Amino acid sequence: MTKPLCVIPDIHGYRAEMDRVLSLVARHEGPDARIVFLGDYTDRGPDSRGVIQTLIDGIAAGRDWTALRGNHDQMFLNALEGTMEPERFQWWMQGNLGGRETLASYGIKSPAYEGDWREQVPGVHRQFLSSLPYTHETDQLFLCHAGISPGTPLERQVPEDLLWIRDAFLYDTRDHGKLVVHGHTPVDAPEHHGNRVALDVGAGWGRPLRAAVFEGRRCWVLTEAGRKPLEP
Repeated sequence: MTKPLCVIPDIHGYRAEMDRVLSLVARHEGPDARIVFLGDYTDRGPDSRGVIQTLIDGIAAGRDWTALRGNHDQMFLNALEGTMEPERFQWWMQGNLGGRETLASYGIKSPAYEGDWREQVPGVHRQFLSSLPYTHETDQLFLCHAGISPGTPLERQVPEDLLWIRDAFLYDTRDHGKLVVHGHTPVDAPEHHGNRVALDVGAGWGRPLRAAVFEGRRCWVLTEAGRKPLEP
């Protein structure tokens, strides 16, 4: 029998919330629960480093975890690899995107674009970010960070849309072949739209992180009391 699939959306450096939700999953779904994380482990919160290390340690310990790539993870990776343009680096650092908080979690203060701060990020963290897949599929689910380009076959989706898309996907009501499960765009509470399930409830802005459980296309939000059905 296939194990239920637990899904945890955007964490954004809030390791304490991540630990709380992982404990909730272990309590209600078992310590060996199958979990997919929807990306955005970094930026805004105080402990991006701790979030990434928790994922690395869990996967290395043999936990049934799959970590997908988010747009904020991609920005961090681009900054580390020196492929982010200087202007975009300043945007990432100075705006509300959270790059400054991410680097601070590594003990990096006020870095210059051309500085040697990149050496302070463990190589295993860079390797982890560069290895993250964009999608995960089951027979009935398609999981990604932001969403898909409607009308394009799932196997032909491109990274730009999987990491960044919003309105063109969010306002499309057609069936996508599989139920698309995503984060990226914050909502007040998990939403089921029939063709997609939105799970990012704004942990990056200090709100409580939530997790969902799927059996086929059936969906529940995981609460302190256990599963609560989430329906269209």
